[in-house]
Amino acid sequence: MDIRPLTGGLGAEIVGADVKDGVQFAEIQAAFAKYSVIVLRGQNIAPEDHLEFARRFGSINVNRFFKPVDGHPEIATVLKEKDQKEAVGEGWHTDHSYDQIPAMGSILHAIEMPPYGGDTLFVSMGAAYEALSDSIRRFLDGLTAMHSSRHVFGQTTLDSEAAKSGRLANAEAATQDARHPVVITHPLSGRRGLFVNPVFTTHIEGLTADESAAILNMLYEHCRQPEFQARVRWQEGDITMWDNRATWHKAINDYHGFRRLMHRITVDGVALSR
Repeated sequence: MDIRPLTGGLGAEIVGADVKDGVQFAEIQAAFAKYSVIVLRGQNIAPEDHLEFARRFGSINVNRFFKPVDGHPEIATVLKEKDQKEAVGEGWHTDHSYDQIPAMGSILHAIEMPPYGGDTLFVSMGAAYEALSDSIRRFLDGLTAMHSSRHVFGQTTLDSEAAKSGRLANAEAATQDARHPVVITHPLSGRRGLFVNPVFTTHIEGLTADESAAILNMLYEHCRQPEFQARVRWQEGDITMWDNRATWHKAINDYHGFRRLMHRITVDGVALSR
């Protein structure tokens, strides 16, 4: 195994690994804990192998809204057909932040990729927090934010291309609301990091609507700086795994006219704390 950092602050690609080899798991797990985003190149696996690898990290969190892979309800289909305009996940977000116990992370397998484009961007929320001033960090440390699935997967989204095409469903199940600290202590590394995101976070408790919007927008602009980012350029067979407690991510929708098919498994996490 050859582990190569993607940037100075986030992510690594791993060449020569085999996720079917249980002997290598400890080294892969250590790389995941260290880099938050790992890209395992050239994995020739079946859905059963994907599931077996994911279960080494923890129990599977079955997504309520994504279309499942046929015969494998634990695996979500992440698909954009060549004639579709909208890609799921185009906004900066953290998967499952709307759950009371957010997911640990997601494991995405590239099945069919366009000849160019379709990259995924990631942000280090630890690096973003550490770059804030001491005064802002002290202000944020005691705050709590609300997160929700309702406005993203609920009834108001039934007219979206993703819902009409069947890529997203079960709008009636979008009833999740959760309170989380604005700044968390990562359960693996102990590193402090921001835990708000533009897609699922609705507001900060204890502030007026204008105050909450101003603070969140300031944080979002801060986090979007390229110094905190890593970019994954996919190849068919790649597996990318990311830590939802330590990162944001977004899909780049720049491959119109081509099909992009991924299989995603999400792994359960633990309750978050300050």
